[in-house]
Amino acid sequence: MDKYTIIRKYFGHSTFRRGQEELIDSILSGRDCLGIMPTGGGKSLCYQVPALLLPGLTLVISPLISLMKDQVAALEKAGIPAAFLNSAMDSDEYRRICAGLRRGEYKLIYAAPERLENEGFLQMMCGLEVSLAAVDEAHCISQWGQDFRPSYLSIADSLAKLPKRPVLAAFTATATEEVRQDIIRLLRLEEPSILVTGFDRPNLFFDVQHPKDKTAALHALLRERRDRSGIVYCATRAKVEQVSAGLERAGIPAARYHAGLSDEERRQNQDDFQYDRKTVMVATNAFGMGIDKSNVSFVIHYNMPKSLEAYYQEAGRAGRDGSPADCILLFSGGDIATARFLIEHGSGNDALTPEEQDAVRQSDMQRLQAMADYCRTGQCLRGALLRYFGQEAPESCGSCGNCCGRFVVQDITIPAQKILSCVKRIAGKLGYSVGKALLIRTLRGGRDQRLLSLGLDSLTTYGIMREDSPGTIRSYLEFLEEQGYLETDPQYGAVRLTPKASEVLFRGKKVEMPVREDRRREQPAEKAPSGDASALFSVLKALRTKIAQQEGVPAYIVFTNAALQDMAARAPRSMEEFLAVSGVGEVKAARYGSAFLSAIGEYLEKEGR
Repeated sequence: MDKYTIIRKYFGHSTFRRGQEELIDSILSGRDCLGIMPTGGGKSLCYQVPALLLPGLTLVISPLISLMKDQVAALEKAGIPAAFLNSAMDSDEYRRICAGLRRGEYKLIYAAPERLENEGFLQMMCGLEVSLAAVDEAHCISQWGQDFRPSYLSIADSLAKLPKRPVLAAFTATATEEVRQDIIRLLRLEEPSILVTGFDRPNLFFDVQHPKDKTAALHALLRERRDRSGIVYCATRAKVEQVSAGLERAGIPAARYHAGLSDEERRQNQDDFQYDRKTVMVATNAFGMGIDKSNVSFVIHYNMPKSLEAYYQEAGRAGRDGSPADCILLFSGGDIATARFLIEHGSGNDALTPEEQDAVRQSDMQRLQAMADYCRTGQCLRGALLRYFGQEAPESCGSCGNCCGRFVVQDITIPAQKILSCVKRIAGKLGYSVGKALLIRTLRGGRDQRLLSLGLDSLTTYGIMREDSPGTIRSYLEFLEEQGYLETDPQYGAVRLTPKASEVLFRGKKVEMPVREDRRREQPAEKAPSGDASALFSVLKALRTKIAQQEGVPAYIVFTNAALQDMAARAPRSMEEFLAVSGVGEVKAARYGSAFLSAIGEYLEKEGR
């Protein structure tokens, strides 16, 4: 059997995606490799195909129990012998899997990096033929990355204890050049084949919205997507609790996930989401690394993440099966202050010296600035993301929020002069600058104790923008900062004038701000089949749900939405035609083919076709 037979027989694909074949060939030739491919780009196939061609066992090192569980379930449905070992298993199940490993019953075994530090597990691996070790989410090994996990640092030492060093393959979706070099050095990859397929996900629609009321905007977005599955990310546990409770009151079936919940509740809520009992998961970034749920059709960020790396990884959990999906960020200026606070007060990495920790924090602040710039830009959002990761991109993609939107130019010279004058007068009175919140309250004529005790109500600019909302003033502030008239102290958040501000205050410089008008996408997030195919797609989706419930697996494990869409478009009438559907392999065809062909036949007969 060769690699082409395997992808057809087990995975139902006739061709490889970009980069997959090169990485597979590198592994089969005995060469270490590093694959950097976008989420949904097919990284897992790059080690699953070699696992079936190489002798012995492939060890997959994966960070999360949920990811192991999903991938093993999908492999089993495809007819591939695989298993996982984790701390949540009972002792009988653990012993059963170990006995099966010793008998050579599995081709892939999934384990967390911490498992490699277990002497008993490592001793068992020493008695087996391990041909390949695949490290998923490899960026977790870098102390400079956004998801550093100390347990990854022991992987190389553990693998070195095996009688024969296996081929080592590392995979990640987001890695800057610095992180790539860390992966190579710390995993001790030997002259690795490095392949970067690019970061573009053409099926994802990116948008940044600046709503006056985030709650109302979120509820409207979710009502438009009521029958679809998606994730809402929040910056803090408290915000997760607040948002999820509000969704439940609004009748939107939502689960919650954050590190403050019990293990039992997190597992239950994740299962509710995986099995589509709850269509929306409201979560912190504790949820999602390696989530393999293929039918996530939208990811909405209620708060801005701390970096573009984190944002792209989290947003990339949408549309994993290739179907169109939405990635929407609801931005407000307060998000920057929240992110800055989380960086400044986050737990440090004890493995680093104080100097190194300070360098990491400064790097985090630079990434935060890049994230804020993305939220404020009027340029192509896809291009901004791709260029950040070092990939060339056209000026317009034609399919992001900014490229589809219409901008009007607003003259804000007078509001700009009021704001800059107020900043100047506060600094003149106090001898130091203040943060945006106090500045806005001064401009609007606030009467809180701190403002009055500082005597800011005596300034000529006090209350000068009383008619403007806090959100409007904040948007002006952010634009003035973006244009270089203001700057914010990275440590204390104080807003200061730059030398350029004098052009507006004293030399008549005109300030024009592009404002994007509200608009709707011309195409829906989930590209549904048209005409007869749409009705047949609904029939097939109902059958898939029934089978999934009978077998106790998530619906997408049976067939992905993309496979059902292709099935509905082709309307196969024979097993040969059924096997031509993208995502239908021989094992799944044998298991489900008769049921789906029967449903298709009944539908066509009913329609007189």
